[in-house]
Amino acid sequence: MSFKHILPSKLGFGAAPLGNMFRDIPEREALATVEAAWNDGVRYYDNAPFYGAGLAEIRMGQALAGKQREDYVISTKVGRVILDEVEDIGARDLGEKGDVFKYGRPNKIVNDYSEDATYRSIEDSLKRLKTDHIDVAFVHDVAQDFYGDEWLGVFESARKGAFKALDRMRDEGVIKAWGLGVNRVEPIELLLALEGPRPDGFLLAGRYTLLDHDRALQRVMPLVAEKGLGIVVGGPYSSGALVGGPNFEYAPATPAILDKVARIKAIADRYGISMKAAGLQFSLAHPAVAAVIPGASQPNRIAEDGIALRETIPADFWRELRAANLVNPDAPLPIAD
Repeated sequence: MSFKHILPSKLGFGAAPLGNMFRDIPEREALATVEAAWNDGVRYYDNAPFYGAGLAEIRMGQALAGKQREDYVISTKVGRVILDEVEDIGARDLGEKGDVFKYGRPNKIVNDYSEDATYRSIEDSLKRLKTDHIDVAFVHDVAQDFYGDEWLGVFESARKGAFKALDRMRDEGVIKAWGLGVNRVEPIELLLALEGPRPDGFLLAGRYTLLDHDRALQRVMPLVAEKGLGIVVGGPYSSGALVGGPNFEYAPATPAILDKVARIKAIADRYGISMKAAGLQFSLAHPAVAAVIPGASQPNRIAEDGIALRETIPADFWRELRAANLVNPDAPLPIAD
């Protein structure tokens, strides 16, 4: 089923921060953030077992426990099974994302993309989320940023296991849709070239943003649109770099990125628009994009996202960005021409 028919709105909630991403977030603050999203009209929530070794799913399950299940949509991910056994968090091998969830639960995380593990992962997520069904399942991180030179072997394991299991679950009505949840375009290209699996769309984090969109625009967005599939854009603020943060791709931003941010911001300031508005509305302008899911760990950030989505941006702002080569000339922009 098309993502655009499943997802209830253009703005969703990315739950990675609920897993104590980068900092130890108090329980009350985490639950209040989900409540703020609900009160602001957000009805799509994305999660993953990987986020804090189940912590983000547990917290979301608590926060949404009193809501009518038919009123919201949940996506989560498969590929990591969370055990009751604990491990040394500092010794985990998580590729480029080693310290991202060092404040999460110490439960052991097992990478497993087999058919059996996919079923187990869904069952475990249902318990943590306190729900009876999951709408969308993404196969998580089958890409080079996590697995280095071994990523193609991991992808092949998922092709033989998770892809088949999720095709079956979708056809049986256990889930409504499935795809990949990745930070790189190459796994999406590879899956779209296969004849067997039948994904419904993809969660692409950080690769179709105002700061970084060239590769996705050329390599995957046209094909996704042509096939009638959908993209959920994760990380629309590029790890916070777009809105003045020090990081890009979970690492300190390079001088080139900081310069690009400064040039965009100078134009945005002249037009009196927020960088959040520019980021969200750029990503959503592509016809393949079904939703954006910025992450938030503080209740006050939620309202900012909603306001940014509704902000009116003059067409001349986008024309000026294009003239200054700050956006790809082929990128769709939210203007009439």
